[in-house]
Amino acid sequence: MTTPTQRDPISPGLRMALDFGPLATFFIANALAPEPKILKVLIATSAFMIATVAAMLISWMKAGRISPMLWITGALVVVFGGLTVWFHDETFIKVKPTIVYTMFAVILGYGLATGRPLLRMLLESAYPGLDDTGWGKLTVNWALFFLGMAVLNEAVWRTQSWDFWVAFKLWGAVPLTLLFAVANIPMLLKHGLREPDAKAPPLPPEG
Repeated sequence: MTTPTQRDPISPGLRMALDFGPLATFFIANALAPEPKILKVLIATSAFMIATVAAMLISWMKAGRISPMLWITGALVVVFGGLTVWFHDETFIKVKPTIVYTMFAVILGYGLATGRPLLRMLLESAYPGLDDTGWGKLTVNWALFFLGMAVLNEAVWRTQSWDFWVAFKLWGAVPLTLLFAVANIPMLLKHGLREPDAKAPPLPPEG
């Protein structure tokens, strides 16, 4: 009988679905939920939490494990989503991306300051062949990107409507993350990244 640790690694397509599927569920649930706004908030947030837990379970069933980044973001979705539902206050789920992005930026910055390859651990060595210089540059790039996304999320949720912010998470934050990951590929190839792996760069989960 096959045990979880014997299962094959998750394919890039399934990994993308697990990373961004909950966010798509959040967007769809919000679009379909009826007014008033607080009802939309509660329905969409509940769907987001359920989809996130489902993604974590599927990851465990398919790969026999849950990535550290999915653990972190999943836990924060459940905590801040639960606070949103309990207190009927959308602020909690809105600030969650800011906290996620800031946390990752701090983690990567700490790794740089202490000489520890934290990004390599978070990405599970998903960039085979990448040399130390490449890892260093990639760490700096992602840390700055996360800081920028934290500031951007704060600007959007504080100045725009609930529906706009939800749409931004799917149609703004996700494309920006994808474009940023792809933009790093030329630099990574110069530092030892093998060509086949560059076609499907691993991405951090959504904020």
